[in-house]
Amino acid sequence: MVKLSVVVPFFNVQTYAPDTLTSLRANAREDFEFLLVDDCSSDGTPELLERAAREIPGAVLIRHEHNEGLATARNTGLDAARGAYITFLDGDDWLAPGYYSRLVAAAEELGCDFVRTDHVSVTGRNRGIRRAPVARRGEVLDPRRAILPSHRTTSVDYPYAWAGIYHRRLLDRGLLHFPHGLRTAEDRPWIWKLHREAESFAAIGELGVFYRRGVATSLTQIGDVRQLDFIRAFDQVIEETATDTEADLLLPKAVRTYCAVISHHIGSIERFEPEVARRLKAMCAGALRRMPQDVLDEALSAMGGDRATMLRKLRRRRPAPPPSPGTGLGAGPTAAEGAA
Repeated sequence: MVKLSVVVPFFNVQTYAPDTLTSLRANAREDFEFLLVDDCSSDGTPELLERAAREIPGAVLIRHEHNEGLATARNTGLDAARGAYITFLDGDDWLAPGYYSRLVAAAEELGCDFVRTDHVSVTGRNRGIRRAPVARRGEVLDPRRAILPSHRTTSVDYPYAWAGIYHRRLLDRGLLHFPHGLRTAEDRPWIWKLHREAESFAAIGELGVFYRRGVATSLTQIGDVRQLDFIRAFDQVIEETATDTEADLLLPKAVRTYCAVISHHIGSIERFEPEVARRLKAMCAGALRRMPQDVLDEALSAMGGDRATMLRKLRRRRPAPPPSPGTGLGAGPTAAEGAA
């Protein structure tokens, strides 16, 4: 029986994949499987993965014939997963030795639907610990109650799929798959759905994932049209939350977070190509108009200051229609972190 399935997408990360693969070997166990999903890499990544599939116990190589993005690559791995538990890793990050054995042991002891962990953020030679925003550690909690309050950073503002472990029953219930085709902010609808629909979770202080930031080839560093898919991701958060039985409680948080992410992108608009910057403003104007206006007004009043003024001005701008799958107007980096 497979105890743990680790889904690891790769795309053109030949510089960093050796560290990732070495760390997987240091976490190998006879009842673990590593699902290495090559998302149609065009550099030396495929050769590295072929060697890893031969040399790392439990490694399984899966190839995409076309590049489909991180969300779809993760879904491909999920479809092949056989483990009682599921987790994720990105192809340019790495792990501490023995981390997955400790993570499985914690999940089995707690017995909840999913467990969230801290991680180490790595930028060049600098390292810092990022804590999951859950104060009570090692205790089984209600995921829905961890969404609020609206004005503070909460669990839905810590969306990293690889910062945790998930019981297979969540996969069987359809709660672990990502929105198909999203190349940025794919984890935002995912984390919101997980916290709305799962029954139990816990947070622990286990450190073992090293998250590499500032990679030149990462979509977080590229200011092109792919960045814009954060709008489709957050539109989905708003749409799904609006149908929740506790929509009145949860929508203010979703709207405020969306506003914070829009403000982040507009505040760094100089990194975008000129045509993309114009499109970004128009699409953000449309997004603001699609939000529940009474909830938005309350959020802007609570935010106050220059950000609220900028967002009110943006709302008055002529909007663009919402993005749709397959238009090419859609992907980029993980959306801005934080709630407000």
